[in-house]
Amino acid sequence: MKKQLLLCYCMLALFVSAMAQTPTWSERMTASIMDANKDSISYPGGRANWNYEEGLFLKAVERVWFRTGDAAYYRYIKKIIDGFVMEDGSIRTYKMDEYNSDHITPGRSLLMLYQQTGQEKYKLAAQVLRQQLKNQPRTKEGGFWHKKRYPYQMWLDGLYMAEPFYAEYSILFDEPDNFNDIINQFVWMEQNTRDEKTGLLYHGWDESREQKWADPATGKSPNFWSRAMGWYAMALVDVLDYIPANHPRRKELIPILDRLMTAVIKYQDPKEGAWYQVTDKLTGKGNYMEASGSCMFVYALAKGVRMGYLKDSFMVNARKGYEGILKNFISTDDKGMIHLEKTVSVSGLGGDPYRDGSYEYYLSERIRKDDLKGVGPFIMASIEMEIAPDLSVGKGKIVALDYYFNNEYRKTKEGKTERFHYTWDDPKDSGYSLWGNIFQEYGSQTVAIPDAPSAANLKNVDVYIIVDPDTPKETANPNYIQPSHVNTISTWVKNGGTLVLLANDTANVEWKHFNTLTKAFGIEFTGKSRNMVKNDVFEQGKFDIPANHPIFKDPKKIFVKELLTLSVKAPAKSILSEGGDVVMAVANVGKGKVFVLGDPWIYNEYLNGKRLPMEYENFKAAKNLSAWLLSGNSSIAKK
Repeated sequence: MKKQLLLCYCMLALFVSAMAQTPTWSERMTASIMDANKDSISYPGGRANWNYEEGLFLKAVERVWFRTGDAAYYRYIKKIIDGFVMEDGSIRTYKMDEYNSDHITPGRSLLMLYQQTGQEKYKLAAQVLRQQLKNQPRTKEGGFWHKKRYPYQMWLDGLYMAEPFYAEYSILFDEPDNFNDIINQFVWMEQNTRDEKTGLLYHGWDESREQKWADPATGKSPNFWSRAMGWYAMALVDVLDYIPANHPRRKELIPILDRLMTAVIKYQDPKEGAWYQVTDKLTGKGNYMEASGSCMFVYALAKGVRMGYLKDSFMVNARKGYEGILKNFISTDDKGMIHLEKTVSVSGLGGDPYRDGSYEYYLSERIRKDDLKGVGPFIMASIEMEIAPDLSVGKGKIVALDYYFNNEYRKTKEGKTERFHYTWDDPKDSGYSLWGNIFQEYGSQTVAIPDAPSAANLKNVDVYIIVDPDTPKETANPNYIQPSHVNTISTWVKNGGTLVLLANDTANVEWKHFNTLTKAFGIEFTGKSRNMVKNDVFEQGKFDIPANHPIFKDPKKIFVKELLTLSVKAPAKSILSEGGDVVMAVANVGKGKVFVLGDPWIYNEYLNGKRLPMEYENFKAAKNLSAWLLSGNSSIAKK
């Protein structure tokens, strides 16, 4: 198995390397669908509605934005959502009284847009969806009905429709009691639909046993539908992003995922790698390999492995599945646009005309090209497969961000006090959430250190980042760097730590005490500020990256504004300078290394592309810098 895993990762690395000079599969598919749906999302002959399919696709587009830093994706999401959400928070075409869990899914984009813009309409619209969940009809034990018109029924599909939004909303608006309810939905769904013989989950369950499709003894539907289990698996790996790590019941979800995916991989086509419409009947008459379920399974497998929920061996199945998807479902038109073939348009239970859940029924629904229920998971699966080769860069390493010297707080619109300014979990322009995401996609763990640096709290840290120490203007009682801190940090660097020191212009950083730390490594902030950019004259913040730069191998031009310049002496060395000013410096000290820049630089505002033109390649530079920081000691300063 270890040899198989090694071969899998080597093949994947070669594949992604070959794609590095051209758009990735995730970018190509996103471009195809955005090109075909420029102003609204609808199928030919239909009208644009508030629905789960567009919600799924827009979440995939968001992932591409976070992966690339190209705000064209953000602007597309905003344009689509703004076509539905009014200033008062009402949602065009949405009807709460239907109590349809499918209508909750686009709410994930509402939460993202509210965090990005602060616009009240997105919050109000999200509250409308939250109100639906409060009143959603439930089974006797508390499970959400899939829809009001499907009484007493829970479907696997519904877990993806409602729970990721519910979980993220609960984090954002401080409703921690909801997590027990969210976890229960998964627990009850598995308990009521799991087949003990195969380990697979039946598509639906009728508490009342009144439906013709329901087993009179168990209430279970009669067949296993791949996309239904795919919805459930994706919901699990996405909800776990929001369930707090210290929640006592979080541990219940991971074994559910493991049980399901252990069963699912047994029914992967041994030759082609994809999965079938009716999961367990690989050789059944008329059964066929289906795209959406296959993409969902690959996404859940690959993300499950990346996040540590599943054993590494599951990546063999993810890789095999992804190769099967590319081989069996991807076509290219004469314009070079790619398309996803063989997605079943729909499969349900009951209704009018009545869907009896039989094997024959699942094979009777039509197949569609570029169905968003397949496209969205394909993009997300592709991103996971594109991330996979990079995980070895920082695997097992811990990147810590200081929250002691930089210790700012603000009041939210909800009256809650929150830490902000250069923090991992701040998704606004002021945060480092995108930089944290880059580190995580390199396989490392990001943590915060809220206390003064000590041998104990730096013991297992590989990269320690201190940004913009506070002045009294920013914090009533700022924590200044003291000689004891310098000694502790210097010792940690000499023993192999990688230190990152990022300042700011003189009006916005406590730089004189900060200098006592940088001087320990031969680097000093001069007190001179440069690149004082006026308004949006971005050219005033430009730096050209010389060819064959030892850290920044990909970008040619970056943007840094209002930074403090540096002076250097041994063991330090300048790695970027202009007009006689040293801009960036590094030092090799003992077994460790230090990187210094007089600006916070790669916070979200200058990575997310919303303001900064894409010609400034800060996102590429952030990836290069992160990889270099995770690479351990280097002799760069001695070259």
